[in-house]
Amino acid sequence: MTARTITALAAALRDGSTTPRALLDAALAHVDRTEKDLNAYLAMTRELGEAQAEAAARMLEEHPDTASPLCGIPMALKDVLCVDGIDTTAGSKILRGFKPPYTGTAVQRLFDAGAVCVGKTNCDEFAMGSSTENSAYGPVGNPWDIERVPGGSSGGSAATVAAGSVPYSLGTDTGGSIRQPAALSGVVGFKPTYGRVSRYGLIAFASSLDQIGPFTRTVEDCALVYKAIAGHDPRDSTSDPRAVDDPLASLHSGVAGMRLGIPREYVGEGTEPGVRDAVQAAFRVLEAQGATLQEVSLPSTDVALSVYYIIAPAECSSNLARYDGVRFGVRVERPSVTDMYLQTRDAGFGNEVKRRVMLGTYALSSGYYDAYYRQAQKVRTLVSQEFETVFEAVDAIVCPTSPSVAFTMGSRDDPLSMYMCDVVTLPANLAGIPGISVPCGFVDGLPVGLQVIAPRFEDSRVLRVAHAYEQATDFHAKLSPYASTAA
Repeated sequence: MTARTITALAAALRDGSTTPRALLDAALAHVDRTEKDLNAYLAMTRELGEAQAEAAARMLEEHPDTASPLCGIPMALKDVLCVDGIDTTAGSKILRGFKPPYTGTAVQRLFDAGAVCVGKTNCDEFAMGSSTENSAYGPVGNPWDIERVPGGSSGGSAATVAAGSVPYSLGTDTGGSIRQPAALSGVVGFKPTYGRVSRYGLIAFASSLDQIGPFTRTVEDCALVYKAIAGHDPRDSTSDPRAVDDPLASLHSGVAGMRLGIPREYVGEGTEPGVRDAVQAAFRVLEAQGATLQEVSLPSTDVALSVYYIIAPAECSSNLARYDGVRFGVRVERPSVTDMYLQTRDAGFGNEVKRRVMLGTYALSSGYYDAYYRQAQKVRTLVSQEFETVFEAVDAIVCPTSPSVAFTMGSRDDPLSMYMCDVVTLPANLAGIPGISVPCGFVDGLPVGLQVIAPRFEDSRVLRVAHAYEQATDFHAKLSPYASTAA
């Protein structure tokens, strides 16, 4: 279980060498052994998983040829994704005890395919963070070194795949929150084009940036999960109606003849030497496979971080205004309504959420809206246009996912140094384009990620380039101590 892919487990289910219930039991047992160290889960969904395992077994027995490759496979969900009747906290005290009355579209599509849910994973509060140290329920340990962070905000989803508890999980990416933890945890993490995967049922942080995507052990597994969750949803007004290309159709096409760009701004002074060396070695692998590499420029990179930290907090301020103790979640009883609002939000929100709410409220306030929010949106357009210009010259971009490997917990208490973790991932969110992180090496035993970025709606191209690199190396096959010990 801890070392096998979705593809391998699907084959085992069909040849009768295992069952959905056996895989679920193995996943739960693994979580029991590792959770005291990792703290990757906020809730286990044993009863739901058992019912789903029984249903998956029937599907495989009655329709073995047409059942989805995901049928009977255990998985986990970031705790910002709603599941009907299951506690969903977004890593915050303010939503403790909240049970959504519905299931999100992306999650439901997996359930319809026969997926078996193991639990809800830990995350930075309301997905605000790059280390999963901001969770109200404690930090998550990195399976490669539990004294270090797994990345964030989807740290629990990345850690449980890296530890071998489940072969895949769902996370969300607002400024790098899938790709960055994938890099730091040594797994594959994919952020689809904005609008490709429905956000219905996602507890929003920044609505124009948030995107749901998978963590897996291989790019092929990633394509399988993406294929299951992508597609138009009329319940999400930002969902794109155009047809989704089959990501498996071109997955094995390789990179021969492709033009790949290396942004000079993404491999600058802030990149650790070991990370730079690993990524440059990855460039040479792609070149050896027939790709042509060339330097490109994205001049607005130096201001993209500032733009992101105006737009994202502004949208966060608006989205989180609903958490006031009136309709759901925690309420601090006070004699007046105003005091109840203030005390509930003070007690329920953590420091990082409060910081971003205040930043966003200020940026949207009278007299400052034009100077900050409107101006940031104009620069966001420039960021998108720069990507479009670059993609006229190259087919895809390759670069580091994170400027550093996993860092020690508590070592980045300055907010700005933490925000810099996403400096090479957040531009893709501003532009709404797809990106993936795939393992490409190690520095002192800690994983490094290679990021691939492509134009809007060219999600299959991202997967194709990542798969070509993966097939030429074996970094994805390396197991963390928690996965290799259990295996």
